[in-house]
Amino acid sequence: MEQKFDTLFKNIFKKKQDSMSDELAEKLAQYDSESRFRNLGGFLALFISLVAISFSIFQLNTGFRGVLLPQIQRPIHLAFAMFLIYLLYPASQKKNTSTVPWYDYLLAIFSVVVWMYLVREYRLIMTWRAGAPNALDLFFGAAAIFLVLEATRRVIGFAITGVAIVALIYSYFGPYMPGIFAHRGFSIERIINHMYMTTEGIIGIPIGVSATFVFLFILFGAFLNKTGLGQFFIDFAIALSGHTVGGPAKVAVMSSAMMGSISGSSVANVVTTGSFTIPLMKSIGYRKDFAGAVEAAASTGGQVLPPVMGAAAFIMAEFLGISYIRIAISSVIPALLYFLSVGIMVHYEAARTGLKGLPIEQIPKAGKLIRERGFLVVPIFALVYMLVNGYTPLRAAFVSIIVSIVAAMFKRETRLSIGDILDALDNGARSALGVVAACATAGIVVGTVTLTGLGLKMANAIVGLAGGSVILTLIFTMIASIILGAGLPTTAKYIILAVMAAPALIRIGIHPLAAHLFILYFGIIADLTPPVALAAYAGAGVSGGNAMKTGFIAMRLALAGFIIPYIFAYNPSILLIETTFIEAIVIIMTSLVGVYALAVGVIGFWNARLMIIERIFLLLCAFGMIWPGVRTDIFALIVLTVIYFLQKRRSTISKDKI
Repeated sequence: MEQKFDTLFKNIFKKKQDSMSDELAEKLAQYDSESRFRNLGGFLALFISLVAISFSIFQLNTGFRGVLLPQIQRPIHLAFAMFLIYLLYPASQKKNTSTVPWYDYLLAIFSVVVWMYLVREYRLIMTWRAGAPNALDLFFGAAAIFLVLEATRRVIGFAITGVAIVALIYSYFGPYMPGIFAHRGFSIERIINHMYMTTEGIIGIPIGVSATFVFLFILFGAFLNKTGLGQFFIDFAIALSGHTVGGPAKVAVMSSAMMGSISGSSVANVVTTGSFTIPLMKSIGYRKDFAGAVEAAASTGGQVLPPVMGAAAFIMAEFLGISYIRIAISSVIPALLYFLSVGIMVHYEAARTGLKGLPIEQIPKAGKLIRERGFLVVPIFALVYMLVNGYTPLRAAFVSIIVSIVAAMFKRETRLSIGDILDALDNGARSALGVVAACATAGIVVGTVTLTGLGLKMANAIVGLAGGSVILTLIFTMIASIILGAGLPTTAKYIILAVMAAPALIRIGIHPLAAHLFILYFGIIADLTPPVALAAYAGAGVSGGNAMKTGFIAMRLALAGFIIPYIFAYNPSILLIETTFIEAIVIIMTSLVGVYALAVGVIGFWNARLMIIERIFLLLCAFGMIWPGVRTDIFALIVLTVIYFLQKRRSTISKDKI
């Protein structure tokens, strides 16, 4: 009987490993904790897939019919996710991952009971027991907090779990905290009530966003992956740039940018896209450390590139109370500057080391690709069209999923079977589990901030430590964002930084949108910054390079990502905020020149090898063009022009000697 179920499962519900090699799946699990599922089979595997598919269908129904009341929608969302987490993720990777121990069955079932209790009792809680929980409320509330923390530890690790535990301790021991961080303290009953029974804690804004459009965008990504869009991006990037100097590295930058925005995970994008682009880079002579670093820098940058931006943009819209499309428009130019910088660096690294592009016979024709598979991009255009025309992200994501299924039907080789659709529903739910857990735990942190006023205290501490200096406040916030963002998924790091770090920037007069993008950039840069540097380590794992060397090279390639946030913090014109057309053009042009100077200065090659003094002046030019002011722009342009002609002269002399 079990063998029949196992055969049925393999034929109808294909696992993730069907779309990637065993080696690739192993590497993904090694660097991405969210991919470390138990290796189950038989009836249990079929049952879990059915639950995951049901989860996705429930969320699709939300997109079609509308959102339920928060006190119903969010607990049901958590019940599905917690149930799947305890069955799919072992308490420790050292334990047997091919079976589910008895206590995980209990935890899975109890998770459903805890959250469905809230659904059943929500009317009584709202009308009679608001602020006055009974003994059963407190019991289930305490259990809910524990279950969320343990589920998050299993899926993501101890980083965000530890932050949430410290937040809970801080809520209770407020009177014993030092200086400005002291508060009156709250009873255990009050803390449980706030975290479990109100929409200020676990079922607050973070899980509210997860329970609506974030899940559907993750599901949208699963369907796009099923249609073969990822491979189309890679092939199209090869067609555009594969033949140029250092072409494979440019392919990595372009394809990872396109997939990174949709995938929502730097590490997953490094492993999946990098499994093709990194060997391609190594094949033409790129050093393995550099190849892994290029993929890591490009994949990480995808988290700040519209349309999806790792789902953080949608949560940002909720926090700021503005439309998503406003955030997306503001994010385009900084993201393009980032990728332009990385692209210029890989170009001049190839020119410096004499690396060529791919043989012309290996390059697919762009026109042919568009004719044969260009229709796979239609769902993305549909998504952008709907968002620009005022549709809610929830409805836009739902319709885009339907469009992706319909678009894939145009060709037999891309057409999705019933099994493919079920598999996409299954994979989408599994991929969302990390986000759900992170948002639930981030809700505890947000709940602590609203309960104790910690956000204001943190803002006061940062501004006070900086002595009111704008530049020092930015630097301290950058450091805090990199530390707090290390090892966390994009959505979780943004939520925590939005309540802990962004208020300090807003207090010193930084535009709120610029402040939130500032902390998002540096939270994401944490994926490249040693010693954590998960994306860089994943790149090294695929390339076979040294993890630490890859991390430092990736930081160098992503240097523009360390500077661009300072540009829009000082001058939000680049975000197209409060600016005229002429002002926007000027800041964009000077930033382009600054990014170019930065890239060639870092690599150390232009028309010829750069001397140390030239590299120093180019980096000064970069900062001069970036820092707002006519004098700095003029100085930078003069120096840049002088160095250019010196380079041309040196290059001509070298050619004459040859």
